[in-house]
Amino acid sequence: MSAVTDTARAVVPGGSFGQSVRDSLVVAKRNLIRMTRIPEMVLFGIIQPVMFVVLFTYVFGGSMQIGDSTDPGVYKDFLMAGIFAQTVTFATAGSAAGIADDMQKGLVDRFRSLPMARGAVLTGRTVADLVQTSITLLVLAAVALIVGWRTGSAAPSNAGEILAGFGLLLLLGYAFTWIGALIGLSVRTPEAATSGGLIWLFPVTFVSNAFVDSSQMTPWLRHIAEWNPFSATVQACRELFGNPGVVQSDAWPMQHPVWASVIWSVLIIAVFRTLAVRKYRQADG
Repeated sequence: MSAVTDTARAVVPGGSFGQSVRDSLVVAKRNLIRMTRIPEMVLFGIIQPVMFVVLFTYVFGGSMQIGDSTDPGVYKDFLMAGIFAQTVTFATAGSAAGIADDMQKGLVDRFRSLPMARGAVLTGRTVADLVQTSITLLVLAAVALIVGWRTGSAAPSNAGEILAGFGLLLLLGYAFTWIGALIGLSVRTPEAATSGGLIWLFPVTFVSNAFVDSSQMTPWLRHIAEWNPFSATVQACRELFGNPGVVQSDAWPMQHPVWASVIWSVLIIAVFRTLAVRKYRQADG
């Protein structure tokens, strides 16, 4: 086996771009097929955000103040961008657990014996997770429409802007899956990966403008929330969806949320993909 592995590595030491794309798509296909055979993975991923929508809308909606309004309808439109963003980022835990499970079962070791690009296993996994996140986001958007969420409720919005908003959400979700990939490679069990993939997400999502008006926070906490990459995407989506809650602030990410969202997401992908592939190669050795 060692000789076969060494030969395979010699054939494609790093892999050309085309080879890397093909290998990544093969791994992504494998993960998507596995997803269809375990539908409860998708089902549970959908149930959680739907519960958040119902709880926040009907339990907290009447007690939240957005600007000068405590109208539950206003809060409902304010809330949805935050719920969408939380949903795509919470997919991080699934990515971490999935990679840790593959490592524990030795599947990754079998991939290493093949003449494939080194980063294809991780890229394929994150692409498959992005597809699953897209399905969840589509269902969640339908649920949001059912409970009364509407685009253009505070400012005019067109179809291009709405699609751009969902595009930013998927870009953020893809960026965070690379954080999950690094966590999955750094722990020993899927259980630890799930915990590690979630524990840091709570302060990231709640110390933000997702669920409350950040202008009502204490100054030091508001400063953290406004420079939070998560907040930039939420602010950008509210602006593109034409929903209430676009906070006026001197912080650059809040003044230019679309650009800030893109920059943060691309930066996260660049940093954590590099770290995750390096971690994979170290484990490879």
